[in-house]
Amino acid sequence: MTLIKSISGIRGTIGGGIGENLTPIDIVRFTSAYAEWLKQRNNGKRCRVAVGRDARISGEMVNNLVIGTLMGCGVDVLNLGLATTPTVEMAVIHEKTDGGIILTASHNPRQWNALKLLNEKGEFLSDTDGRKVLEIADSESFSFADIDNLGITDEEYSFIDEHIKHIINLKYVDTDAIGKANFRVAIDCVNSVGGIALPRLLKALGVNDIIELYTDPTGDFPHNPEPLPEHLTDISKVIKERSADVGFVVDPDVDRLAIINEDGTMFGEEYTLVACADYVLSQNPGNTVSNLSSTAALRDITLKYGKEYFASAVGEVNVVTRMKEVNAVIGGEGNGGVILPELHYGRDALVGIALFLTLLAKSGKKCSEIRQQYPNYFISKNKLELKQGLNPDAVLERLMSKFTNEQINTIDGLRIDFAEGWVHMRKSNTEPIIRIYAEAKSPSKANELAQLIINEATK
Repeated sequence: MTLIKSISGIRGTIGGGIGENLTPIDIVRFTSAYAEWLKQRNNGKRCRVAVGRDARISGEMVNNLVIGTLMGCGVDVLNLGLATTPTVEMAVIHEKTDGGIILTASHNPRQWNALKLLNEKGEFLSDTDGRKVLEIADSESFSFADIDNLGITDEEYSFIDEHIKHIINLKYVDTDAIGKANFRVAIDCVNSVGGIALPRLLKALGVNDIIELYTDPTGDFPHNPEPLPEHLTDISKVIKERSADVGFVVDPDVDRLAIINEDGTMFGEEYTLVACADYVLSQNPGNTVSNLSSTAALRDITLKYGKEYFASAVGEVNVVTRMKEVNAVIGGEGNGGVILPELHYGRDALVGIALFLTLLAKSGKKCSEIRQQYPNYFISKNKLELKQGLNPDAVLERLMSKFTNEQINTIDGLRIDFAEGWVHMRKSNTEPIIRIYAEAKSPSKANELAQLIINEATK
């Protein structure tokens, strides 16, 4: 059982002891700290917060505690009910609330839940703001409203439709082309809020032939909810059996998108952003951003259009900050997270689906043929267990001094770019390990680069 406190929120397993798990006491404490931070940020003015949740089983319990606590702190609530993470982010922007709380543990299993905290821009908190919330929670320096100043709640359960409307109106999205293509689309929504959002989105885009898997938002996940190939055998089988043109899989809160080809093979989660960026850049050439652990294919596609690619530290807030700095037209992360600034600064699987279907319709190609257009890279993911007393920073320092002749990046751990590929090393904040990601143009070369680093680190 676990409780993880970070700048972006609090995440943990339901049940167990206070301070060790995500208990009702911990939920109230961190919600109160967020409300106090919000009131200080707004010089004591009455604030309003958007709250939405994924469909996991603990969601109703957590939702009631969060809303009740905000009201007790004198904060008004816009209760969005079952809503995707990007929907809550959009609601903060368009309803002009002072912040937002998303109740989701993203791709974590059913026993987990979390409070993800947003600022008034519908974006995750900065490092400074997140640390301030944690300080308030640790010191319990928050106060509650008297009887005449309790918060009030408004309910708005249809904001997903508003979110979809904004996607349909994007200049990049061509519903006529999608409608004429007569696609048969399979979806796997892992019995969470994607089951509400994806069928509505697809119908709005002009798709009438939808094969639905796990679209009942019960929170009872039928398989591991992280959209990785080994968890997606059901939809792959259905796509082949029923001759679907493409498959889309989302995680429980719908900020990550995995695409499956018409033959049941994986498009590759790293390539979700690559394909969407390729289409957006063909319409509006500009700079792109992804994190240091994402595929180099995005860099290659960006250079094809004569623009610049930039890497950020890992984490959505870091990607967004870098995108703003370089005025990127699209960005995201290699886990299937697409960020389109013209919609909002947040990973959004719904806009990813709209962009990809437009690309598929306009290209006249099969899904697998589009994938074949892009450079092939392979990522090897490893971790180095640190023996007791071994300092991870010292290990990274030693590796940096060993490879001084290579291209070095230290904005987030250590990344070394070799002629044949790259290796990115980051120490874990929760475990005594260093995560080691390597990428090259063949699996064997990626593994070879990772092993080179592991061997040097363990000498």
